[in-house]
Amino acid sequence: MKGFLLSFQSEFYKTRKTLSFWCAIILPLFIGLLAFAIFYTKSEKFIMLQPLMLWVQFAMVSLGIMGTLLLPMYTIFIAYSVNSVEHKADTWKTLFSLPLSRWSVYGAKFCYAVSLIFLCLALFALFTIGFGNLLSILKPELKFNNYHMEQQILQIYFKLFLSSLGILAIQFLLSLLWADFLKPMGIGFVATITGVIAASKNWEYSYAFPYAHPMAALSSMIKHNNDQTRNLQIDIFTKDVFVSLGVAIVVFIAGYFIVLKKSIK
Repeated sequence: MKGFLLSFQSEFYKTRKTLSFWCAIILPLFIGLLAFAIFYTKSEKFIMLQPLMLWVQFAMVSLGIMGTLLLPMYTIFIAYSVNSVEHKADTWKTLFSLPLSRWSVYGAKFCYAVSLIFLCLALFALFTIGFGNLLSILKPELKFNNYHMEQQILQIYFKLFLSSLGILAIQFLLSLLWADFLKPMGIGFVATITGVIAASKNWEYSYAFPYAHPMAALSSMIKHNNDQTRNLQIDIFTKDVFVSLGVAIVVFIAGYFIVLKKSIK
């Protein structure tokens, strides 16, 4: 455990000044401010909306951007960035020669990538809730305070987080095996476009394709009940989420055995 914690801390120090780290903070803030500006400057267009639909439309500004194309691409970028530090400095041999188990190094790198995605999505949720409540003060005519959607927003972003883990595990392994930028990013980009098309066209087997999971998670998030107009209920553990978790576990374990037997030149 000590080796894992040291490796995790090392990953933070190596990436704390990089674009991958700051994107986890800047992206949620920028898109949250964009949604806030739209509703603040165009408030007259939203006055007639019911509080529930007002929250839904406000949240969808961020969700529509993040949950379709941006989340898969950000996940691919994070997976590459965490391993590119060693590729660029050619320090894999040095890293694995340290008195730390390969499990500690490999597990810490993967968990650090997971933590960056979790941080990004957690900030998306918090900024959505925060800016929505700020609008209820600055623009009381919008009646944001007449409905509380904090729980549902947190559930939605938690589901998006779970749906991204399959993509992360695959891309993490690809970026570990290939030092160049184009191969893992190119494969990830093509797979993401394919996944978006599959999910948007409601392909019945899109739940089995990890790169379709973020969009599929959004389309399957509503729990069907007899009172949807008054109370929005989020179904977190749909089959696309279970597949994402299964893929993440299998690929993560397979990646460890590849690293264990790999000769670092």
